[in-house]
Amino acid sequence: LEFRRVLFRSGGGCGCKIAPGVLSDILRASPLKMIPESLLVGSENNEDAAVYQINDHQAIVATTDFFMPIVDDPYDFGRIAATNAISDIYAMGAQPLFALALLGMPINVLPLEVIQKIIAGGESVCQAAGIPIAGGHSIDTVEPIYGLVAIGIVDPANLKRNSGAQAGDVIILSKPLGVGILSAALKKERLSAKGYEAMIAYTTQLNQPGIALSKMPEVHALTDVTGFGLLGHLVEMADGSGLTAELDASAVPVLPGVSQYL
Repeated sequence: LEFRRVLFRSGGGCGCKIAPGVLSDILRASPLKMIPESLLVGSENNEDAAVYQINDHQAIVATTDFFMPIVDDPYDFGRIAATNAISDIYAMGAQPLFALALLGMPINVLPLEVIQKIIAGGESVCQAAGIPIAGGHSIDTVEPIYGLVAIGIVDPANLKRNSGAQAGDVIILSKPLGVGILSAALKKERLSAKGYEAMIAYTTQLNQPGIALSKMPEVHALTDVTGFGLLGHLVEMADGSGLTAELDASAVPVLPGVSQYL
């Protein structure tokens, strides 16, 4: 119950993201730093991860993602947070290597068993990805925060950016949309057991096909649709590629039951 009380004070999941325009204003005052040629992907195009080339056929891919709870169950929260972080590695077409845990917990509020369940949930996802959690950092915070630093590797020839789209490309969604709507319904205590089951199933499904997709020359761009939704991430892809995009709303797949909560 304490976990639930703390949860509903928070923004929840990727909904906690700072809006792109606000973030741009925050970073605008940052001085221009040296950008080495080996840094193939940095922060300039809102990509899913940073990429640093170490030789002709290998580049390190690094990303981090953490947030406050999106669900009541601490184990599921850990799974969702870990999936969200590791999936950005796959979105670059890379193979994950290992992860570091980021843990901020209100130690005097949450029982030890609850925190252990969060960590166990994250470890289960790392196990599914075939990688270890090799360390991390923890602090005592007002609200629960959990996530990962994920490290991967990719052949630069197979690297896929979200800014690589080409005119005439078809947009393919690998999963149906609606997690944000179901999450909002959960916060209002209106989500059915079936809806919760669907939400958990898709928020804990790793983007592992990204590795195979990155090796296909017909695939020009990849990205992970999370907190900014389909339109937000599509805007990033279109802007980065210098293109516009056209959507048929009736063709967009959605999770079962989402329409009843809209």
